[in-house]
Amino acid sequence: MRLSELVDRKVVTESGESLGRAFDVRAERRGSTVEITGLVVGRRGFFERLGIGPSRGEAQRGHKVWKRDLVHWEAVVRMEKKRIVVRDGTRPK
Repeated sequence: MRLSELVDRKVVTESGESLGRAFDVRAERRGSTVEITGLVVGRRGFFERLGIGPSRGEAQRGHKVWKRDLVHWEAVVRMEKKRIVVRDGTRPK
């Protein structure tokens, strides 16, 4: 699976509650591999994807920083054709 295949999918809980769309993917390099750590969902994720919002440099200078709506990868239960299903009770942080 490619990371680009995760973007724009609906993210829902097992009981069908919508958490928004996955607008971006967070990953960390671990040795010679890259591991997915989370999905950026919701409106803030959309604006971040467009490059709208405070930059890292602005945050370091004390400007207001937007919270990201991040769903941790460990919450993912399964991938379906058009959506990503996460455990019931999962909330973006």
